[in-house]
Amino acid sequence: METNARIAELIDRRQPFVHATVVRAEPPTSARTGDEAIVLPDGTIEGFVGGQCAESSVRRAALDALKSEESVLLRVLPDGQAQFPEAPGATVVVNPCLSGGALEIFLAPRLPAARLYLMGTNPAADAVAELARMLGFQLERVEEGGRPDGAVAAVIVGLGGNEGQSIRAALDAGVGYIGLVASRIRGAGVLDQLELDEAERARIHTPAGLPIGARTPAEIALSILAQIVQGIRLGGLARRSPALDAALAAAAQDTVTDPTCGMTVTVRGDTPRVELDGQTYWFCSAGCRDRFVSERYP
Repeated sequence: METNARIAELIDRRQPFVHATVVRAEPPTSARTGDEAIVLPDGTIEGFVGGQCAESSVRRAALDALKSEESVLLRVLPDGQAQFPEAPGATVVVNPCLSGGALEIFLAPRLPAARLYLMGTNPAADAVAELARMLGFQLERVEEGGRPDGAVAAVIVGLGGNEGQSIRAALDAGVGYIGLVASRIRGAGVLDQLELDEAERARIHTPAGLPIGARTPAEIALSILAQIVQGIRLGGLARRSPALDAALAAAAQDTVTDPTCGMTVTVRGDTPRVELDGQTYWFCSAGCRDRFVSERYP
């Protein structure tokens, strides 16, 4: 499958991945500038960004990028070559197995967009929807009712409708931020009708949004989205999914050290290996495996 089509498929399925692109290739290398690959949380590499030796470095760095959720420029250098200085956003890896040359590979982690559940059809709701799309949220919009499963935030603009039921549905769905667009008096009245414990009450914001003196629909939307972004960036509102954390933890546990070159290798079904004297040894490439065997049994 063509890379762009595969990326679109993964985004549609809300599956995290890393998009790896070769931005510099110094001969002799098998990769060329512009080569691309997709790295999945289990370490699977789809595409081509170099041979087995380079793939081992890319896989490890890509999984680290998924964990940190930050892009990185990976510089893969052969042993003995003068290193580039490490800098913010760049990581240098010395790969003793490279036959020469060097690679620079840009690793961009792509995680599912945060889901925003929006109830309401008035101008304020329209403004929230427009700004949410601009900020990259995955928007689910309904006129009323529904259950916001999987949403990071829920914004309710009911204007006297069934706000209480919608708030309860959002609480039961585990939504971390629930914003009710209402005056302080009406908002307090809606909450008084609900049986809320302290933790549930802390997740509800009414009036929704940061106190910036908002009056127009656009200003109201700005205050609400600013509060949600603040919660995501500073308050841990949008955490990685348990499934992604489990996949990254499993990949971290399945790492060994190549006894020939000393590289860290993520063990997979196709990882070169050999069993000698009842022990299994894993390698970054077939070359390191063959060298190891020849040194043990000349």
